[in-house]
Amino acid sequence: MSTNILDKYGHLIANYCISTQPGDRVLIQTTTLAEPLVRPLYREIINAGGIPHVQMQFRDQDLIRINNGNDDQLAHVDPLYQMAVEQFDGYVFIRAPFYSKNTQEVNYDNAKKAAKANKPTRDLYYKRTASLSLKRTLCEFPTIANAQNAGLSLEEYSHHIYNACYLFEDNPAECWKALSVDQQRIVDHLNKCKHIHYKGEDIDVQFSTQDRIWINSDGKTNMPSGEVYTAPVEDSVNGTIHFSYPSIFRGEEVEGITLWVKDGWIEKWEAKKGRKLLDRIFSIDEGARRFGEAAIGTNHRIKRPLKNILFDEKIGGTVHMAVGQAYIQNNGKNTSSIHWDMIADMTSGGAIFADGEKIYQNGRFLI
Repeated sequence: MSTNILDKYGHLIANYCISTQPGDRVLIQTTTLAEPLVRPLYREIINAGGIPHVQMQFRDQDLIRINNGNDDQLAHVDPLYQMAVEQFDGYVFIRAPFYSKNTQEVNYDNAKKAAKANKPTRDLYYKRTASLSLKRTLCEFPTIANAQNAGLSLEEYSHHIYNACYLFEDNPAECWKALSVDQQRIVDHLNKCKHIHYKGEDIDVQFSTQDRIWINSDGKTNMPSGEVYTAPVEDSVNGTIHFSYPSIFRGEEVEGITLWVKDGWIEKWEAKKGRKLLDRIFSIDEGARRFGEAAIGTNHRIKRPLKNILFDEKIGGTVHMAVGQAYIQNNGKNTSSIHWDMIADMTSGGAIFADGEKIYQNGRFLI
């Protein structure tokens, strides 16, 4: 793996994504597999005057705790993570999974207990990331596990990841700044509108964005990014939407999801594969049966689904809607312990209407 690419990756994350300033305390969380990226990222944060702290998980660490922990152990919140959420200036989570999917059964009752214990910290995390008092980014270090999910070799998968992040360009940050300017035109237009309609093959869903905010996701909270997103008014979503792209959520693969929605409530659901996971997720809490996000992917460098939500939700020519937790920065109100993005292709006849005006056709904006 090219050291030069990883040096550029570390520089991009430290200096563009979280804009490290002298004295900034930054938590880096990942697995031991991502050590080749952690090293240049750590160095770049140091060079910028920041104070990095690193947590690297070993194989099965979370699974061991969830499946074997007693109530007291499940109620324990990691003190460094809690301190970072409460006090730090930056947070970087590098996805680098060991497995392509779950290899062991998960004790879902225990998982619910752990999620409940972590709720106060999670709520504060959403508040601080919304206000940007905690600068955060989610990114990926390519591993064999996710390459297998995508049906690619590690070399091919790595190329997709780095290309999507503009890391083959001389100055990746300048490319992201240019994308930001382009997307801001779209956001400015959408923020003048109050009603959105997604229309396409097996897609006919409408929702209000009254008093909600569309946000320009330009690589500062996700790397890569390339999307514009908002939070629909919770009880305004009506219609049917089919999500044609497969996804992996909590290590389980789901394909061909269709949701039927009335007044914001998901009344019925089907899936060609993974229906049992949907049943479990929609029973977690009431907020899981409502939408927390609606978005449009704009990153046309991502050419194909990778079964990796960080990348697939950004694919140019797609829309996605997320069940569960809404983002405070969108003025969203829905709360849940989950946030699951589901993706639909819009390149074959798909259209988006804003206040009755067609603004998008076949995967491209018309405005």
